[in-house]
Amino acid sequence: MDDELDPDGDNVNSVLAQESSELLTILSGQSPAVIMSLYQMMPGGARWDINTNRTEHIKAMLEYFRLASAADCRNFLQSMCMLCENIPMHLESKLMSLAGYANTDVIHSPTAAPVPLRTTDVCENSNPTVTDVKSPSPPSDWQLSKRPRIDHWEQYIAAVAGLLQRRWERLSEPLVKEVQLENVWVSLRTVNRGRDRPDQTPGSADRGGRTPEPDVDYGSFESRVTLETFLQGCAGKVTVLVGQSGSGKTLLMSCLGQQWACGLGPIPSSYLFVLLEFRQLNLLSCPLSLSELLFRQYLPPGSDPKKQRAIVDYLLTNPEQICWVLDGYDEFHRKLTRQKKEQRELLDPEKPLPVADLISALLNRQLLPGCTVVVTCRARDVIDLEGLSDKVGQLLGWDCHEIKEYVHNFFVKGNSASGSLGVQAADLLLTTRHFLAMSSLPALCNICCICLEHLLGGRDTGEKVREKEEKRVQVAGGRGEEDSKGGNHAQTVHQGGRRRGSEDVTNGRTQLLATQAQIPSTLTQVYLTVIGAFLSRDPDKRGSNDMPKTPPQSTVYMLSQYRSELCELSQLAWKGLEEGKILFVEEDIPQNVLTFSIRTGLLSQMEIRREDGTPVNSYCFIHLTIQEFLAALRIMTSQDVSDTQLRKRFSLKTRWMTKSDQRTVFTDSLYLYVCGLASPHCTPALVQLARTSGGTGSQNWVQKRQALVLKLLKNLCHSNTLTGPKILELCHCVQESQDHQLAEQVVHTRPNLELRNIRLLPNDIDALAFVVNSVGDSGIGLDFGACSMELECLDDLPRCQYVHYLCFRSRKYGDKFAEKLSSILPKFTTLRKLEFCGASLTATGAASLASALQNCPDVTEINLSDNNLKDAGIEHIADVFTKLPGLVSVLLGRNNSSLKAVDYLIGKMSSCLNIEHIHADGMKEMTVTFSQNFDLNSHKSEPTISLLNQKWSTPEMQILAESLARCPALSVLDLSGGQWDVETLRTLTQFLPKFSVTKKIILNDSCSSVEGLVILTALLSECPTVMELHIRLQSPIQVSIVFSGGREKPADKRSKLLCLSCCGLQPADLEKVWRSLGTSPDLTLLDLSSNCLGNKGLRKLLEVLPRLSIIQEINDGGREQLTLKFCPDKSDDKQQLKMFRINNSSLLPNNMTTLCRRLVQCRSHLELDLSHSSLTDTAIENLLKVLPKMTSLRRLNVSHSITSTAEALMLLSCLTVSKRATSVELRPQTEAFLHFESVKAEHASCRLTHFDLKGDSLDRLLEILQQGPPLSDLDLSSNRLADEGVKRFLDSLPNLKITNYVILSNNDLTQQGLLEVASTLCTCGNVSGAEVSLAAEERCLIWFTQYDGCEKTLSIRESSLERGHLVRLAEIVSACPSLTKLEFKNNLLQSDSIEDFVKLLNSSERGISVSFEEGWIRSEEAVSLVCRCLELNGNIYTIRVHQTTLHLSLMKSTELTSVSLVDCAVEGHQLTSMTSIIQKCPLLTELDISHNSLGIEGAEFLCSVLPLLPNLKSLGIGSKEPCLTVVQKLSEALLQATAIQCLNLSGHVIDDTAAQIMTTVLPRLRLLDLSHCAWSAAGGLQLIKALGECVSLEGLCLDSLQLNEKSMMCLAQALKNIISIRSFKINKISTAPGQSGANGLLDLLTAMEGLTRMEEIELEGWRMADRGIEQLTRVLPVWTELRKVSLPKNLIGDESGDKLLEALNSCSHLEELHMATNSLGDLTAARMALVLPSLTRISVLDISDNSIGYEGSVSLSRAIMCMKNLTKIHLTSVGTPELCAVAASLTHCPLIQDVGLGWNNCEDKVAVELAKVIPFCQKLTRIDLESNNVSGVGAEALVRALKSCPALQLIRLWRNKVPPSEAHRLSLRDRRLNFSPT
Repeated sequence: MDDELDPDGDNVNSVLAQESSELLTILSGQSPAVIMSLYQMMPGGARWDINTNRTEHIKAMLEYFRLASAADCRNFLQSMCMLCENIPMHLESKLMSLAGYANTDVIHSPTAAPVPLRTTDVCENSNPTVTDVKSPSPPSDWQLSKRPRIDHWEQYIAAVAGLLQRRWERLSEPLVKEVQLENVWVSLRTVNRGRDRPDQTPGSADRGGRTPEPDVDYGSFESRVTLETFLQGCAGKVTVLVGQSGSGKTLLMSCLGQQWACGLGPIPSSYLFVLLEFRQLNLLSCPLSLSELLFRQYLPPGSDPKKQRAIVDYLLTNPEQICWVLDGYDEFHRKLTRQKKEQRELLDPEKPLPVADLISALLNRQLLPGCTVVVTCRARDVIDLEGLSDKVGQLLGWDCHEIKEYVHNFFVKGNSASGSLGVQAADLLLTTRHFLAMSSLPALCNICCICLEHLLGGRDTGEKVREKEEKRVQVAGGRGEEDSKGGNHAQTVHQGGRRRGSEDVTNGRTQLLATQAQIPSTLTQVYLTVIGAFLSRDPDKRGSNDMPKTPPQSTVYMLSQYRSELCELSQLAWKGLEEGKILFVEEDIPQNVLTFSIRTGLLSQMEIRREDGTPVNSYCFIHLTIQEFLAALRIMTSQDVSDTQLRKRFSLKTRWMTKSDQRTVFTDSLYLYVCGLASPHCTPALVQLARTSGGTGSQNWVQKRQALVLKLLKNLCHSNTLTGPKILELCHCVQESQDHQLAEQVVHTRPNLELRNIRLLPNDIDALAFVVNSVGDSGIGLDFGACSMELECLDDLPRCQYVHYLCFRSRKYGDKFAEKLSSILPKFTTLRKLEFCGASLTATGAASLASALQNCPDVTEINLSDNNLKDAGIEHIADVFTKLPGLVSVLLGRNNSSLKAVDYLIGKMSSCLNIEHIHADGMKEMTVTFSQNFDLNSHKSEPTISLLNQKWSTPEMQILAESLARCPALSVLDLSGGQWDVETLRTLTQFLPKFSVTKKIILNDSCSSVEGLVILTALLSECPTVMELHIRLQSPIQVSIVFSGGREKPADKRSKLLCLSCCGLQPADLEKVWRSLGTSPDLTLLDLSSNCLGNKGLRKLLEVLPRLSIIQEINDGGREQLTLKFCPDKSDDKQQLKMFRINNSSLLPNNMTTLCRRLVQCRSHLELDLSHSSLTDTAIENLLKVLPKMTSLRRLNVSHSITSTAEALMLLSCLTVSKRATSVELRPQTEAFLHFESVKAEHASCRLTHFDLKGDSLDRLLEILQQGPPLSDLDLSSNRLADEGVKRFLDSLPNLKITNYVILSNNDLTQQGLLEVASTLCTCGNVSGAEVSLAAEERCLIWFTQYDGCEKTLSIRESSLERGHLVRLAEIVSACPSLTKLEFKNNLLQSDSIEDFVKLLNSSERGISVSFEEGWIRSEEAVSLVCRCLELNGNIYTIRVHQTTLHLSLMKSTELTSVSLVDCAVEGHQLTSMTSIIQKCPLLTELDISHNSLGIEGAEFLCSVLPLLPNLKSLGIGSKEPCLTVVQKLSEALLQATAIQCLNLSGHVIDDTAAQIMTTVLPRLRLLDLSHCAWSAAGGLQLIKALGECVSLEGLCLDSLQLNEKSMMCLAQALKNIISIRSFKINKISTAPGQSGANGLLDLLTAMEGLTRMEEIELEGWRMADRGIEQLTRVLPVWTELRKVSLPKNLIGDESGDKLLEALNSCSHLEELHMATNSLGDLTAARMALVLPSLTRISVLDISDNSIGYEGSVSLSRAIMCMKNLTKIHLTSVGTPELCAVAASLTHCPLIQDVGLGWNNCEDKVAVELAKVIPFCQKLTRIDLESNNVSGVGAEALVRALKSCPALQLIRLWRNKVPPSEAHRLSLRDRRLNFSPT
């Protein structure tokens, strides 16, 4: 309003003149009735025609009243305000004030007509003229009510303005920094309306096209504006302001209200400004109307109902005049709902609604449509507002300048003496990562300043502070009245703003350096220090004179001083967290705690209104993170919080928010603080707080709770299902825990850390660095996909060491990002692979990267595909090829490039000789690969070029051909997919003689006509190096030109091949072909098959035959195949294999006789192929008659020719007819073969499967077998024998001569048949074993031996045995004294069945071992079963449960000596039932209950039984997880158990007290296992020193311990005294952070020189390198009894490996050699060939993950040939795919069981070689070919070979090149072929 206007002066006319243009617009939109009413106020106005020249009439009327008297003008304005609609509020108020209220009772014109204020019904459905207008009447009451309604409205606005100004005065008083909306920055964000999860990594586009970048996390950041600018234009819209907790949203909304109240800011002063807080709305449980919400919860206008009614009426008729500011939606307990537009019906504003529905209606425009709404919330809550918001902005955090300014104000404001301290604080804050990260949020910046003040010692601790505090008002940084989620923006109270006036900081730099050393290293420790800082601010604090000066000590001291108060405060925080509550009333808080919390500043006070509108005081923590941290303290210090509650709260959160996620007011930092409090650094503080519960066990309880947290964290580390955001959160948790072993586990589980679609901050990079740096030289990859990150994050990225792979994929990564990345790239000294793909890189960015890559000499792989490099960018990258000698591949596809880029790459081949392959597919793919073993002096490898699907024109082909002509020798040139015209093809052939190609050129789909064929055919005569030409013009079109291989042959030895099959050639086309071939082609093979030549074409072929002087074979024909073969050599060789084939024929008996008689005369080795033919019984008989005379026959192929059982048995009788038969393999309608030798065979193999052998057929079979020669093996699978047939066969088994095995699988056996098979162990003396499984894959196998009286075994699996079956089996066992091993697996046996069997079981003098594996044998059931078995059978001398298997050993007249329950989920309290059993076993010598959950109950059980076992020599209590209580409880009992000689304590936590006791126990031990144990430095040192007294120790295991340098020295000293040691295992030792174990290892090796009895040594992961190996080689000759040496992961180079092998030459007893994951090469392999043959006892060899080449594999094969005792060989990832020689050498290893050749890129030839080996290795159980290049061909060979090796259980073929359909088919043929990852 303009207060200067004078309604009585002429000013009214001037105002009308000023506003005429706006009034013209308003009046033009009014109804005709309104305009006519106003016209009639002028003389003669009633005669105007308002339907014509309406605008001109209105202008004339305005001009009239502008010149009229002031009174007339006022009356006109007054009438216009009452009659007209849609007058803006500011203008209406101005005009009404001018018109004056006193004159509103008279309207000048007596002819004025009444018009309703807010309706237009007078003329809504008509087109009135002047004559239609009724005569005017005096104004009614409702017409005159507008002025008072406006006055009430303006009075209410004034009252609201006063309210907001008072609120702001209260809030702004304690601020450190002035709030200015123009200095607050907001980032505009795209309103996300489409998906729950925004941003996915963009896909690739064709030919360099660009895929648009999807929305990123919470929307995409578009620009940055001030908050004032952001709010301009928000009128009538829903605007959302997003900010983190502590960013100052509430304070800013209060400031916005204050500016409005002063007539400033973006919200017009004529609006009503309504500021409501959602936390206040939480208190409203009853429905209420819009007016009740406004007047009861905001500001009551007074008790006058008319006034309230007037305000509401005005609001409803002018909804655009109100601005609703709804603050803190993240605190709202309910959820807003969104209505679809078609469902948004207007609601009755007077109808009471629940508050959530009321607010939702405002946002959905169902109430007050057109009003302005501003909502503040956190980012994750924006999802709820999707589809409702018109504009979204995010508050940006403070930058370094703003932080520094705030810190300066905090320390200096009002006290110039603190200037130096402020500078120190600012420097410290800006250089400390956690402080800096926190300080981007104003509320946390305030907290950081308070903490720094504490650390720098800049605050009084006496009465001076008390006096100052009394003058100050505490306003929460964490919401208080500003922001309970986060604090104000300028920010909060300067609680430490006043300084000690007399003190000056005189030694600032020294103090700063000292303070830097005290800065907490984790966020949790920062908050712990923060709590201490706030406690130190208490004016009434006690014992201040005794408080330590260093912050870590002072924090613990302060916690101890306020122990009880903090306990109650943390309980309040935990309760609030559990209930989702952040506001507390006085009733919730004990008075002493409330007083203390307000005094120290940990709680802040605010006023809220109850539902009835009465005010009440409430309190909240100064920031949500403070509440969460105190709740974490409660979890870690209070036994009231159970382990279950901790597990429930311990789950990683993700920065991805979806609509299904549960809303919470908290920041989800609880689990992070819990992880931080699990760090040993926090233990003293936690122990102080835990003491409130009394007792002396607080430290133990705290350590147990910490161990539980670390266990939960460890489980997450091992999880392989975490997404990128959760992996990042896991890194933060591990960093907080400061546990380097957990960090190692994170990267061990994930060799590449994939981060997707999240916004990364510098502290995220810091967390990544902590985890990544634990990986060591193993290396790790970082994959950033669509992650938003500021460039400063890249500055921090080099802190991640050992990164071998970096990947950036997102369109948001452009040239600026690449330029920044280039500046840090050389700092990644271990980088091997760089990917910058799917981005927005152009040639400019490529130039930057190329410049940086020159300084990364170890880079091997570069991927810049799917960018926008164009030709220039690709040239930049190509220019660095010669400067990167280690390059393996470069990917440049989809970069919007042209053929010019391809030509440039080809040109680079001349200067970069190690380019191995250039591949381009259109413009989609472009790859350059390089030779890894390039030798400039002996360059043997020849590169290849593949340029596929390129659409070259003739000029472009000429350019390409010229480039190719300049290339060095190529092995293969592939130009397929071009679909060129004839001229383009002709251009290529013209240049082709200039090409240097050694193998072939491929032109598939590039030649489609006979004319092109003729052009290519000419190459055979015109280009001497072209040796073969293959052309096929029918789909698929195939063309290949094969060259001589670069070796010139003598003219008389050249042979050329021309294949023109499937080309649609006509006889006339042959003439063109002959002409193009020239006069004398050197053809040896001409293939014209599948054309259209006919007889005429044949004649033309015969005519040209004389010209083909050296032709050997011609194939011609269509449906009738004609093959002409010519013999170049007339000599005859008997050893040459000849084949006679008759396929798809019906051979008559007499024809069979004639044929066979003719073949008898053949002197060469013969194969007779009768496959796919019809053979009658008579024909087969005639064949058998002649068969004995066919001495040259080696193989008879009758595949797909045998259809009946009778035919098969007739052919099988050849075993009796011809004594030369070596194998018969018959199966109906599939492959079937008979093999013969030239002389009588000693043994034969017989496979007769998938027939119907019943009745007479079975009798005939048995007759043949009894008459035939001895059989090595007999396979009768799938012959429908059933139980009866199997029994008949088994009855005849003693009469059969079988040496190896019989297979009876898949014969419909039942349990009865199973028992018959088991009976053979008694009835057949030469049966050594039987295996039966009645599962879906039925298996029945009987093994034989050469002699009687051998030990026998029986295995029964998945056969659903019942009690009766077990009784019969018990009888069989009792009747077979030589049966020594009985195995039951997954037979659905219950406890009572097993117990009955054990009761019936009789054992012989030899003894028997029995095992039962069932899934239920675990935990309490396992203990119960053990007890029952011991009660039922007194002959058990050992009993053991391992996982789910019960093992029993029985022998007559023996006592129980061993009880084991290992890894079977037994809990301590379940062991008590064994006490009575153990009491009866005084001779027990071994007790092992390792890898269970013993706990205190288990320890008590052991303490009770150990005194009862005077002969106990071995005790095992190893644990999978860290356990504190067991050893602590058990140590005293161990002290008394003097007979124990073997002790396993692996995995336990040994405290100092227990360690001290154990030093007395250790000296009497012979075997000790302390692997994976945890102890303090002092306790560990005690134990290590005690080892020096263990003079009888024979075995020591110290795997996975953390040893510092002092411990290593003590261990070395101790080893010198343990001269009796035979086994020493010290794998995967981790040294203390910052220490190296190299010197310690050398000391250990030196100390071992005197240990001459060493049999086993394991030193995995020591990274000993050359120095260590050198020392080890000095020791090895002393260890003449050495049986096992394990040295994986020791950086052993090739030369060191050579020396090591040479030293092992003296270890003649060596059985196992493990050297995986080193750098062994061909030199070491060559030494193996010399040394290993002399080590005849070697059974295990593992050299996986090394770099052995082809020559090394050949050397290794020579060594393997001599290793007759080899049972296991692992050559996984050895560096060469050429392992055929190794595979072939396994034929010489008859005992081999396990072969590992995975990850070698082996091809089919290796698989085929293994298939040849399998029949000779009958003990083979497993072959691993994972991740090779085996195709269906190799897999087919393996599945064939499986038939000859029934013991083989598994061949792994995962990640090979077998198509899924083929893999499925092969696995159905034999389930032992495994194509899955498990």
